[in-house]
Amino acid sequence: MRVIVRVRAETLEVYQGTTHLLTIPRLLGERQHRIDYRHISASLVRKPGAFAQYRFRDDLFPTLTFRLAYDALVQAVPHRADRDYVRLLHLAAGTSEAAVDAVLAEVLGKHQAPTFDLVRDSLRLPTPAPLPALTEAVLDFGVYDDLLAGEVARG
Repeated sequence: MRVIVRVRAETLEVYQGTTHLLTIPRLLGERQHRIDYRHISASLVRKPGAFAQYRFRDDLFPTLTFRLAYDALVQAVPHRADRDYVRLLHLAAGTSEAAVDAVLAEVLGKHQAPTFDLVRDSLRLPTPAPLPALTEAVLDFGVYDDLLAGEVARG
């Protein structure tokens, strides 16, 4: 996959061919970085122990509520805190960060540990529409036979 990055004065624009994928703020100066948890959450779920030693771990708290949730997990279930938190990040990346944030705030307001199972079960996601029933296609190849017969008769 070939990616084109257009460097603007204040932004970077990322394209694949002519399809615009992403626009991010341009960071000026040395030792600047920007980590988007959506890009690495699946990898962290597979290796949750990497979160504890991750160099840019502070960038993986999209809101203050997520940071408070992680601190609450460390207090309540220290042996599972990293695993539950990266699963919460992955849930936010796959569904809605705002919805997960709201549930975390609600759980923290009740002074409960925001475990992954509790948050996932409390998340009010829209139910997908049922799939329509498919019927067997009826194909009539007689039209093509007639067309070919007409071509043969003319030729």
